[in-house]
Amino acid sequence: MALSKNTSVEDFPSDFAWGAATAAYQIEGAWDVDGRGASIWDTFCHSKGRVFEDHTGDVACNSYQLWDEDLKCIQQLGLTHYRLSFSWSRLLPDGTTHFINPRGVAYYSKVIDDLIASAVVPMVTLNHFDLPQALQDRGGWKSPEIADAFDSYAQFCFRTFGDRVKLWITLNEPYVCAKLGYESGLFAPGLKEPGTSVYLVGHNLLRAHARAWHSYNTHFRCLQRGKVSIALNSDWAEPLDPCCTEDVAAAQRYMDFNLGWFACPVFGTGDYPESMRSRIEAQNLKLGLNEVQRLPKFSEDEPNPLGTADFFALNYYTSRKVKDTSFHPSELSFIGDQGLEAIIDPSWPVCGVSWLAVMPEGLRKLLKYIKETCNNPAVYITENGFSQIGPVEFEDIDRCQFYQDTLQQVSKAITEDGVNVKGYFSWSLMDNFEWSDGFSVRFGLFHVDFSSPELKRTMYRSGREYAAAIKRYRRNTKLDK
Repeated sequence: MALSKNTSVEDFPSDFAWGAATAAYQIEGAWDVDGRGASIWDTFCHSKGRVFEDHTGDVACNSYQLWDEDLKCIQQLGLTHYRLSFSWSRLLPDGTTHFINPRGVAYYSKVIDDLIASAVVPMVTLNHFDLPQALQDRGGWKSPEIADAFDSYAQFCFRTFGDRVKLWITLNEPYVCAKLGYESGLFAPGLKEPGTSVYLVGHNLLRAHARAWHSYNTHFRCLQRGKVSIALNSDWAEPLDPCCTEDVAAAQRYMDFNLGWFACPVFGTGDYPESMRSRIEAQNLKLGLNEVQRLPKFSEDEPNPLGTADFFALNYYTSRKVKDTSFHPSELSFIGDQGLEAIIDPSWPVCGVSWLAVMPEGLRKLLKYIKETCNNPAVYITENGFSQIGPVEFEDIDRCQFYQDTLQQVSKAITEDGVNVKGYFSWSLMDNFEWSDGFSVRFGLFHVDFSSPELKRTMYRSGREYAAAIKRYRRNTKLDK
């Protein structure tokens, strides 16, 4: 894309990571091929009425068999980095190291080797929502034993692929996994247990991440010299009425319950934000749950989450205006604990899905907020994108403008706000299975024709312009020499 006249390739560091991202269940297909075990998303999709028009990821983009086509897309874009995820159940069909699937190992080894041969740095996510069904049957993320299972899986991956993979993400969006999987039931495993399981699941996700980071730090870092983090998603939030003290406080609560829930234990104090504890305890009193501890405490007998990230991995999509509703009657729910309502400003355009208000300025503000509240970490923007629904628009002008505006905001965050942004990963490399929206929503830089057996990939205009921006950057920094 043509960087705006106010943005220059010189604004980005010489080692800036220009990437795109995908996730295993959303692109791989081959759900029951070559020894892969079932995941919770297989079970969820095969239950009628869960996903748009009962779409499934059984085939998706068939990247398991069409990886060479994906690699061509990556090469056409000129990416320096590519974020992918491993299917836990493709590597370990029952979720444990009791049986290792050699064909799964061979597949990911080839992917990694092909990327490196193409001068593309792999960033690997160990779990992007698709927990093995065998582990779900034993309690899933609600079980305290899940931290040990994840740590064992992570160590297996570090041993097997860590000689080549130097950028690791343990878990993708623990907030979404907990809230949509266990509060609203919109994502697998589809449980609706408002106000309770969401915090237990979030806690176990943090415990699992901390175990894996400490394992890497103790057993692998010295030799492999890689970096490990956790991908946190967050909106940017502002008070609906900036002159209203209650709305200002509510906007901060929104940030605490969204970003701070996981960022504060890892980058801040080693514990949950104080506003979360005080709000949940106050709600317990109102609801007569005096003896219930809904937000768990971290045990001194376990690895502490504080400091368990070598960089900040941020997924950003949208922003919200927030108003206080703490005067409303109490209810046992995640949103009830927050005492607020988050809305879209009518002046913000909405792209595709109803929740995705386009607000590139929010990304810059969020980056500055992270710098100020998380001890100025190195930041990789690991997901950011613009969706389409309805008729395919190969000349996706609005998406091109979105990327231009977004890169300008990232540039300003770097040059004017002093944020240490290390890379930007577009979501997504290609159209894919977008969770409960199925194939009705398209985020790709490449269109995928899901109506044809060949699943042909065709570059959108936004892909061409993103590739052109990367080429100018690489030429400017002489990375192509």
